[in-house]
Amino acid sequence: MRDPGRKSLAQLENLCKQLYETTDTTTRLQAEKALVEFTNSPDCLSKCQLLLERGSSSYSQLLAATCLTKLVSRTNNPLPLEQRIDIRNYVLNYLATRPKLATFVTQALIQLYARITKLGWFDCQKDDYVFRNAITDVTRFLQDSVEYCIIGVTILSQLTNEINQASGKNLNLNDESQHGLLMQLLKLTHNCLNFDFIGTSTDESSDDLCTVQIPTSWRSAFLDSSTLQLFFDLYHSIPPSFSPLVLSCLVQIASVRRSLFNNAERAKFLSHLVDGVKRILENPQSLSDPNNYHEFCRLLARLKSNYQLGELVKVENYPEVIRLIANFTVTSLQHWEFAPNSVHYLLSLWQRLAASVPYVKATEPHMLETYTPEVTKAYITSRLESVHIILRDGLEDPLEDTGLVQQQLDQLSTIGRCEYEKTCALLVQLFDQSAQSYQELLQSASASPMDIAVQEGRLTWLVYIIGAVIGGRVSFASTDEQDAMDGELVCRVLQLMNLTDSRLAQAGNEKLELAMLSFFEQFRKIYIGDQVQKSSKLYRRLSEVLGLNDETMVLSVFIGKIITNLKYWGRCEPITSKTLQLLNDLSIGYSSVRKLVKLSAVQFMLNNHTSEHFAFLGINNQSNLTDMRCRTTFYTALGRLLMVDLGEDEDQYEQFMLPLTAAFEAVAQMFSTNSFNEQEAKRTLVGLVRDLRGIAFAFNAKTSFMMLFEWIYPSYMPILQRAIELWYHDPACTTPVLKLMAELVHNRSQRLQFDVSSPNGILLFRETSKMITMYGNRILTLGEVPKDQVYALKLKGISICFSMLKAALSGSYVNFGVFRLYGDDALDNALQTFIKLLLSIPHSDLLDYPKLSQSYYSLLEVLTQDHMNFIASLEPRVIMYILSSISEGLTALDTMVCTGCCSCLDHIVTYLFKQLSRSTKKRTTPLNQESDRFLHIMQQHPEMIQQMLSTVLNIIIFEDCRNQWSMSRPLLGLILLNEKYFSDLRNSIVNSQPPEKQQAMHLCFENLMEGIERNLLTKNRDRFTQNLSAFRREVNDSMKNSTYGVNSNDMMS
Repeated sequence: MRDPGRKSLAQLENLCKQLYETTDTTTRLQAEKALVEFTNSPDCLSKCQLLLERGSSSYSQLLAATCLTKLVSRTNNPLPLEQRIDIRNYVLNYLATRPKLATFVTQALIQLYARITKLGWFDCQKDDYVFRNAITDVTRFLQDSVEYCIIGVTILSQLTNEINQASGKNLNLNDESQHGLLMQLLKLTHNCLNFDFIGTSTDESSDDLCTVQIPTSWRSAFLDSSTLQLFFDLYHSIPPSFSPLVLSCLVQIASVRRSLFNNAERAKFLSHLVDGVKRILENPQSLSDPNNYHEFCRLLARLKSNYQLGELVKVENYPEVIRLIANFTVTSLQHWEFAPNSVHYLLSLWQRLAASVPYVKATEPHMLETYTPEVTKAYITSRLESVHIILRDGLEDPLEDTGLVQQQLDQLSTIGRCEYEKTCALLVQLFDQSAQSYQELLQSASASPMDIAVQEGRLTWLVYIIGAVIGGRVSFASTDEQDAMDGELVCRVLQLMNLTDSRLAQAGNEKLELAMLSFFEQFRKIYIGDQVQKSSKLYRRLSEVLGLNDETMVLSVFIGKIITNLKYWGRCEPITSKTLQLLNDLSIGYSSVRKLVKLSAVQFMLNNHTSEHFAFLGINNQSNLTDMRCRTTFYTALGRLLMVDLGEDEDQYEQFMLPLTAAFEAVAQMFSTNSFNEQEAKRTLVGLVRDLRGIAFAFNAKTSFMMLFEWIYPSYMPILQRAIELWYHDPACTTPVLKLMAELVHNRSQRLQFDVSSPNGILLFRETSKMITMYGNRILTLGEVPKDQVYALKLKGISICFSMLKAALSGSYVNFGVFRLYGDDALDNALQTFIKLLLSIPHSDLLDYPKLSQSYYSLLEVLTQDHMNFIASLEPRVIMYILSSISEGLTALDTMVCTGCCSCLDHIVTYLFKQLSRSTKKRTTPLNQESDRFLHIMQQHPEMIQQMLSTVLNIIIFEDCRNQWSMSRPLLGLILLNEKYFSDLRNSIVNSQPPEKQQAMHLCFENLMEGIERNLLTKNRDRFTQNLSAFRREVNDSMKNSTYGVNSNDMMS
């Protein structure tokens, strides 16, 4: 059969007749085949038009209408817009001029019109949506006779029906070609649910307390249970590779803000959520995929982070669900090697559940007393069972990740305290088994190292866990029985410690020692110190078993362990630093430090703090200078212990300082020769200044600090200056020296109180100035430093110099006016070096490095407060640099930096205002040269101050201003200095509001300046601060209503 595109109209009409009227099946099939070919032919469109124009039968008109409908519905190679507009207009004219058409032809043409209109709804021609004027098209039918009215109404009916039908295909989850679309849809959903609707997400890494702030306008979608059901259904029906994304969406849905629902709605929503979780737990096949498992653990954790236990227990299936969750948790913990990072979420869930038990008021049983001990047991036994497998197969030991272990132990500390009797019984049983096996192995000559290592690994876990559950006492109201149980556990650990310490000369286990220190830290927090009841049953048990009758005897055990560790583990940095941290913590308590001093072991430490007794103080085998950091901690603790009974006893002080005196003399001896062992000199000096900084930090009373000051000045100060001069390029040497100097000039607790006849304050500042100047001038000769090393090599030292200068300038022990009076350049040198150092730092670095930011802005605050004449005397480019740094700091994320900038700006603005006020008054004394020049610079560059006025006002009006009081202080001065600019800014803000809100905003600004005078007196400032609080409140209310429309206040309601 030839191509029907070339057939005459008569042949086409004949084919239509055969298709619609013949009873012969073969003839109809042939006609159908021929017409399909016609539909797909290139000239189908023109032939359809001919059929409509000249066709004599209704069937040919029907064929033309249905063919055209197929053509306009085509998604591949669609018809051009102009052609579709022509067809639409043609169909309307056709219907209007031929009201007597067969009903089925009219229906087919109306169907064609409706399809074109729907598919072209978003098509534009010259900014006009050309297919949206359907009502206009139909109106002419409705205004004519009944026949035309029927056509018009049918068009509207069909159009409504057509638009109501989903135009796209439904997603076929089994069709792989549609999986890409499914993935993108799920990502879109997840991103919508992750959207920060109210701009409060500051820390994206935190997953614990997450609430999704869904807008109120979405409420109906979440009240509709089918929304939640859709995601659970999707999880069960889509390929496993997509289901983690579905679970991620469910995690967010489970975290929808509570205020979106009333109590009844929330209970219903939670019920559906729990049902969905139950269904997953009953069909856990997909959870074998680690990503699914991880997201599901997150979903379980959100059940408790967003809902209260009292709400969960009221859910219909709660008993069954809590059983399933407990079984799932136990199974997960037993398979410790599978997805270890997900365990955090399961433990988080149980930690929160256990912590809620004392507060739950619901009458329904929570059943946690049944299931929590199972979870505790599963965690403990699974960790112990893992030890053998890890050692046998050479797997990565989780104990090496102390951060992860500590996080899990913190969670277990709360879980284990629920039904504590069962936890203790289990720990006692397991500990006794392992300790007995360990003891037998040590006594056996044929014991294999592997067996010993397994028992040590098990005991390490048990000691960590015992420390954790004792630390968990702080979260619960403890009973005497529980304290007695703690006593049982403590006795066992101390007995084990005695056993392991007795073997340290031959061998030791580092992980077990770290576990012991973790245990001691928890034991100290709970049972040592001023707040502890000494009648505790724990002490009674310690007395019965170990003969430790009181806290002093327990402290002697602590000190014994500390000395043992420092003696045998001096070369192991993790153990040394944790041991010294324990000593430091013990030295802080008021009562415990006084008991410690009476112990002979402590007196031994105070009289023998040398490398001979404490290996870590040695300098010969140190691999790295930074390994000496722990010495500062050691000497801080020793300094506190020494101060208890020191008083004014200079002989005792001299005796204590003998090893340090010897070290200083040794360095002085080396420096006095032309050739010396530089490495040895560095090690000796760095160790010495770290020790001294610890002592200086501890000596926070005038009497003891003066002894230290007189010991170091003037005898040894030149050695520190010489070290800076020699090794300025080596931060491992300069940082400890600069930090020591910064500590010496810090007037901590008013300890730097010199007698009226003493020049020591001025002499100390001279040394400070000398060191800053020497270091600053030399560090600037380094040249270009690589970006990744710039902080370590240069900025860190500069930051410490800034802190040192700030401490000296704000210490109130030097009258800085005398320097210029007597021609002493110490102050000028220090300040000029500060400027040189500052100008060598790009603006971006000032804010990129937090420690540098804080030291710079706190120093600038002191300079603008007390040395404004110096700031005013600087060159214009330096002043602009400083003002730019303040301007950038106003918007810093660090509140301390932002507050410091406000204070600096306030001092500068106040200074400017005073100078301007004086210049306008008729005075006999003219302005000094610096003030005059500073005023001139500010008048030449008004944009800088104006920009800061704009910034401060914007922060107060438009941002979450956390330091409103600080912001208010410079604002008044900025307004008074720039009244015209402020007026323009105010008008701009008012005009940017919707017309109906402009009057209210204008009134807010009027109220802001209500009762404010043109001065910066304290009374006037305070009134302005009060006005500003009211202004911000009123503006925020006004802005909310205008920005978000009617529902703005519903965002969080």
